[in-house]
Amino acid sequence: MRRERVVVALGGNALLRRGERAELDVQKAHVLEAAAALAAAAARHDLVLTHGNGPQVGLLALEAEAYRDVRAYPLDVLVAESQGLIGYLLTQALQNELPHRRIVTVVTQIVVDPTDPAFAAPSKPIGPLYSEAEARRLAAERGWTVAPDGTSFRRVVPSPQPRRIVEIDTIERLIAGGAIVVCAGGGGIPVVAALDGLHGVEGVIDKDASAALLAEVVNADRLVLATDVPYVESGYGTPAAATIDVATPRDLRTMRFAPGSMAPKVEAACSFVERTGREAVIGALPDLERLVTGAGGTLVAPHRHSAAHT
Repeated sequence: MRRERVVVALGGNALLRRGERAELDVQKAHVLEAAAALAAAAARHDLVLTHGNGPQVGLLALEAEAYRDVRAYPLDVLVAESQGLIGYLLTQALQNELPHRRIVTVVTQIVVDPTDPAFAAPSKPIGPLYSEAEARRLAAERGWTVAPDGTSFRRVVPSPQPRRIVEIDTIERLIAGGAIVVCAGGGGIPVVAALDGLHGVEGVIDKDASAALLAEVVNADRLVLATDVPYVESGYGTPAAATIDVATPRDLRTMRFAPGSMAPKVEAACSFVERTGREAVIGALPDLERLVTGAGGTLVAPHRHSAAHT
């Protein structure tokens, strides 16, 4: 029987949860949980993995800022560093779970449009949470843009739309050869294409948008966006909050979701479903075995008659 190909996007909060200290041991513990769930899913599905990096790239940026004898490294380089960091942890954990499978991380560049309006309107949260007073102080000292994130504040940076995955031919060959591939981490390294080649730019691409593009170009049967909540909710945080088990993109586009949190996941799921006619799922990492089959989380399907958990 044909094995379904599933792209699984691990949210940054699935690897380092809100309010947790960004200690390596904390992240390793979450990676081990993810690897166990992914290994079980890999028994019946061909997996392609990607991941967020908001907390990690923010921490790397803080480390770079702390050493003032050299200019701070730009965000494209920090995204590459975070791909190596998280890719190493995921690859090693999966190799230990699946010693007979080939696991590989591909440092991945993604082309963006240099005229993308996102460069003039930073919106992607990175790094730790701050009080408003501390965030305002850091913004003044370091030239940051900051914005609310729940009841706290975080640094925000430009988040251009992904247009093309540079290493896609290599990724496709690895998948076809039976490897579990970790790629496009942190949304991919943002680059622009010029007459003299590719050049990195300051920004962090939204991981969910890149996951939707990746799932489309590798012809995935399903896109899974694994985060730290079991379902999408309408009216989140209000007395009228209600779990959404199944929905079509049209249903979801009539609702409002938190920017920088659930909204990018919903948009990515809707875009993938609309462009491919296949399914997307949003749910919690511990439910991964059910998510990859479309039997758990919030299922986003192209038509109402197909929007039913199996």
